[in-house]
Amino acid sequence: MNINRRALLERWWMLPVAATLGAFGFMGYYARQVSHKREAGAPQFVSHPPQRLILPGGEVPSPLSTLWGSLNFEYAGVSCVLIHLPQPAPGSLAFGGQYFVAFNRTCTHLGCAVNMVRNPEILAFSFNYRPPDGTPQLGCPCHFSVFDPLHAGEAVFGKAHFPLARVRLEVRSGALWATGMEQVKTGW
Repeated sequence: MNINRRALLERWWMLPVAATLGAFGFMGYYARQVSHKREAGAPQFVSHPPQRLILPGGEVPSPLSTLWGSLNFEYAGVSCVLIHLPQPAPGSLAFGGQYFVAFNRTCTHLGCAVNMVRNPEILAFSFNYRPPDGTPQLGCPCHFSVFDPLHAGEAVFGKAHFPLARVRLEVRSGALWATGMEQVKTGW
């Protein structure tokens, strides 16, 4: 095939058209990835040896003493987070007139550790997500997925599709215990 300068210039228009179509195709693919989220559903806990989180008498550790306070802890060999909520939520437990919920910190996208993000401006700037009610969220610093602790840890923004794995909490002998955890669901 003999391509001269004129033939090349006659077909040059194909390059920006192909690039535009590719860009729109990628935007459609990404929009589907960001918007296709799974609900938490009924918990399916796997029992693990009990671990005491809060001592009898309801004496709350200082990181949990304020609303939206959080405490990272190890349970069943994985990093978890206990959160002091301002109101009851799915999967939360009332203890001493206060509400607590716990999650496995493993992001359901690719397994990075999520962190508590209390400032809605940081969520808006760093994660490109502004919670409708301005409440703190759990955010993954690797790919910027956001999880809502007031809605059973469901993924509300980003590439993660599945909710965070919940930790079962129980009150035993006046103390707060972790007694089981859901399996982490990951992937697309």
